[in-house]
Amino acid sequence: MHRTVYTDDHEEFRSAVQEFVRREVLPHVEKWADAKAIPREFWQAAGRQGLLGLEIPVEHGGTGAEDFRFNAVLMEELAAVNMALPSCVGIHADIVPPYLTELATPEVRTTWLPRLASGDGVAAIAMTEPSAGSDLAALRTTATAEGDDFVLNGSKTYITNGYGADLVIVAARTTPNSRAKGISLFAVPTDIPGFSRGRKLDKVGQPESDTAELFFDNVRVPASHLIGERDKGFGHMMTWLPQERISAAVTNLAHARQILDETIDFAKDRTAFGQSIGNFQANKFLLAELATKVEVTQAYVDQCVLAHSGRQLTPTDAAKAKWWTAEVQNSVLDHCLQLHGGAGYMNEYRVARAWRDARVTKIWAGSNEIMKELVGRDLGL
Repeated sequence: MHRTVYTDDHEEFRSAVQEFVRREVLPHVEKWADAKAIPREFWQAAGRQGLLGLEIPVEHGGTGAEDFRFNAVLMEELAAVNMALPSCVGIHADIVPPYLTELATPEVRTTWLPRLASGDGVAAIAMTEPSAGSDLAALRTTATAEGDDFVLNGSKTYITNGYGADLVIVAARTTPNSRAKGISLFAVPTDIPGFSRGRKLDKVGQPESDTAELFFDNVRVPASHLIGERDKGFGHMMTWLPQERISAAVTNLAHARQILDETIDFAKDRTAFGQSIGNFQANKFLLAELATKVEVTQAYVDQCVLAHSGRQLTPTDAAKAKWWTAEVQNSVLDHCLQLHGGAGYMNEYRVARAWRDARVTKIWAGSNEIMKELVGRDLGL
């Protein structure tokens, strides 16, 4: 079905992203997987191309697109390569900048936004803790006011871009025993005394994405690095989580679509018992079901993208899009792997790595169970 969510300007941007991927990503992506990191050269190349500043105003070095559909195009094209790229770039360019542009002090904006837009600085956001995953209100990292500073103590884990980040947005408790009402956000440079990183975590998939543990041992940051209002951090996170979730939905589906297209081609070319495996009725019907499921889901996601571009996407609809696309993605990729037979279990085939990379999408950005809880509450249950 023809998609109507994008205009000629968006498709022109898509062509530029595709050329960037062909030139700056595909020749190197296998090397990045082996190194378990995306190098700084990639970030700087993406910055020169203007891909990192879509959410950053022109006066701070960005492109100031003010249209989420450009973000969605970028995520779709990166997801066609693998899941690690849109994850890392999404955190840096899609999720972190709004916190800074909307809530940070002029000092932080002036210092950091140009660096993020150029790729000279890499950003991460640190919410998850060893003892508090989806329950953000239960976090234990503290930030104690001392004079004109805040002193941070605690740890974070599973932080995308954490190993190479230059700036981390950290959620910390500023009022004890207050759950959601006592959380604040801070912009923390990683070269500050007391900040350290643990090991680069060994994940099931997405080896290109550097994921790390972060530690804060009497990290002293000036009060000017408070993002938004003190004790209002949970509300700030809830404001911007829908963008993270619709971005996840866009990425999930684009990744599944790409591998499904490749699997259809494989089913046409691979023969068994004198005919292509796609010609067997069971496989033909299965691929028909998968293609239909992907296209029907795409129609909903496109409407969510359009709504978010107009600042009308509700948290509930974002939650629906996030959990459903994660389920569709994992189901589609599991079937695609099965259709490849033994080849599907070999790392040399993209479907094997795609299948492995996708599993986390039912967990991150709020687990699918939490998404259903949010939808259920909206139903009055």
